[in-house]
Amino acid sequence: MNTELIGVLVLAVVFVLASITGLNMGVLALTAAFLLGVVWLGHPAKEVLAGFPADMFVVLVAVTFLFGMARANGTVDWMVHSAVRAAGNRVEVVPWVLFLLATLLCATGAASPAAVAIVAPIGVTFAVRHGMSPLYAGLMAVNGAAAGSFAPTGILGGIVHSSLAANDLHVDGAALFGGTFAINLVAAFVTWLVFGRRRRVVTARAKDADAAAASPSVLNAEQGATLLAMVLLVLGTTALSLDTGLFALTLAAGLATAFRATAQRAAKEIAWPVVLLVCGIVTYIALLQRLGVVDSLGKTIAAVGAPLMAALLICYVGGVVSAFASTTGILGALMPLATPFLASGSITTTGLVVALASASTIVDASPFSTNGALVVANAPEPLRSDTYRNLLRWGAGVCALAPGAARLAFVVI
Repeated sequence: MNTELIGVLVLAVVFVLASITGLNMGVLALTAAFLLGVVWLGHPAKEVLAGFPADMFVVLVAVTFLFGMARANGTVDWMVHSAVRAAGNRVEVVPWVLFLLATLLCATGAASPAAVAIVAPIGVTFAVRHGMSPLYAGLMAVNGAAAGSFAPTGILGGIVHSSLAANDLHVDGAALFGGTFAINLVAAFVTWLVFGRRRRVVTARAKDADAAAASPSVLNAEQGATLLAMVLLVLGTTALSLDTGLFALTLAAGLATAFRATAQRAAKEIAWPVVLLVCGIVTYIALLQRLGVVDSLGKTIAAVGAPLMAALLICYVGGVVSAFASTTGILGALMPLATPFLASGSITTTGLVVALASASTIVDASPFSTNGALVVANAPEPLRSDTYRNLLRWGAGVCALAPGAARLAFVVI
């Protein structure tokens, strides 16, 4: 049995043990990375831990801390109420506003996690206040971010174009943006069908909180400073391309220095179990990538004689692996691996690239990706476990269906 297969089987064992014992999957994944990478293969521990996603760790901690302060001092409540008023008090319209806002942010150059980090916490609070599933609002933000990422001015759009140009291949930019936007719009519609039409009864406590949020029309000094920090987060991550996690942490630190009582309450909202879960899984997946699992799969696919079957397999590899790892990294790795049969002309370049891009980003709602983890981390503590389980089911369903649907829509048809 080769090392690559052992690595995949160990991952399966991690999932099974976590399901049976209820132990945090991140703990099991970090243990598996140690046993496989250090004990079995003899790699230095520093090399194994090089796959620890420090950027994802900082994003999750910083964003949940910053928006924890915004929730604690009433700023998010004020923003939710303002959004409802702007929508003419039509509550059902607001999730679609979240979708379009995330799309706009990513289409104008924001990284997908940055857009979700800004939009999802506001959407989750809105959903809880109005008896909706927090997962509904979170998914609308994630789908919107994916819908805008492949615009010609978007980060992922630029990565795809540059990767193909390096191999003397080109893709229709309008078709890439239009196709990925369309499939994520369909995902948003399905999200509405599954989660958006179900409303739970809002408790008296929630009504009181909403009424309290609705009453003040003028922000106090602390709320004004918090709102300014959130605006700066948007401008810094979009216009100046500042790192989302470090910039959010800097803004949160500034607020915490000025308003220490609020910071003490907000520190309790940092979702440490979610941080451990996601970072542990991503560390183990990075080890598998270093062992050549993804490259091996790509070479195997390239050797498949039937172009349509090869297209289906590469879409599934992109979708499933991207649910656990960096979408940017996966696209950067799979685009060159796809070039042999793209260059053959048996499949149109634009069709396969749109299908692969769609399959690799629509799964960003997985709870093991940064975007999905942000949704879980920003859900209220009593709803966090249900949100995680439902997002896990949603992610599994998308991984099973979306790559095949993308291949059918953009390659076959």
